Amino acid sequence: MKIGFIGLGIMGRPMAKNLIKAGYKLTVYDKFASFDDIIALGADSAASNREVAEKSDLIITMLPNSPHVKEAVLGSGGVIEGCRTGQIVVDMSSIAPAVSQELEAALKAKGVAFLDAPVSGGEPKAVDGTLAIMAGGDQKTFDTVKPVLEKMGSSVVLTGNVGAGNVTKLANQIIVALNIAAVSEAFVLAAKSGVDPVKVFDAIKGGLAGSTVMNAKVPMILDGNFKPGFRIELHVKDLQNALDTGHKVNAPLPLTANVMETLQALTVDGMGKNDHSAIVRFYEKLAQIEVRK
Repeated sequence: MKIGFIGLGIMGRPMAKNLIKAGYKLTVYDKFASFDDIIALGADSAASNREVAEKSDLIITMLPNSPHVKEAVLGSGGVIEGCRTGQIVVDMSSIAPAVSQELEAALKAKGVAFLDAPVSGGEPKAVDGTLAIMAGGDQKTFDTVKPVLEKMGSSVVLTGNVGAGNVTKLANQIIVALNIAAVSEAFVLAAKSGVDPVKVFDAIKGGLAGSTVMNAKVPMILDGNFKPGFRIELHVKDLQNALDTGHKVNAPLPLTANVMETLQALTVDGMGKNDHSAIVRFYEKLAQIEVRK
């Protein structure tokens, strides 16, 4: 199977590398990022999204947000112009579910199957090939591409029809954001009370309060390391999609709205490109203390 990969940023780059390591032949393109390192590993370079589609059986997109995916797939020189009947497009970006359904309808008219398959795990799991992949689409298409997806993720689950993957991702992003906020609030309380946050972490991480999020983010907070694995500005995008989707289906999201304002405040303070573990900086500023070793 010839694979086209569009979008070689923080997440897409290691994902593409893992496909090459697995023996797949890739044709790659990114409008904004250099990808010489991917070419050096044996991938072919394309000059446009259309050319990627012309040279591939399966086209994967991994882009920042809905407008970027729509441009890459449906825009001038886009994937749809180079598609042919029988191909499959898998969008692994985190976008609005309604946009995924719009893409499916446009591609279906050309005889091209579509899945939305956003991921969770950030850059470390993209590098390790252990992402959680949540897909939306029909069973036959999912079964066809599942072996490919398994080279990038340790968990690959079909959650429903097209759009369901991104609804699942929005639910994931709500839980992650609220978890980081709760961890931040709790550890600022501990530090402000004069209790060693390292010992607090050791004491509670194995109990009911423990979580994958806490295990991943508290060490970063304690080190003052906010180098992005997943940027605040991208989490803002995801929560905006969650709020917009919630409004469309009449699902109130009051806690999501609250943490969204926290992220907006951090963005105003110039921290939009920091890792979302920097949510703690909002609470630190309020309490005038830092949670560090």
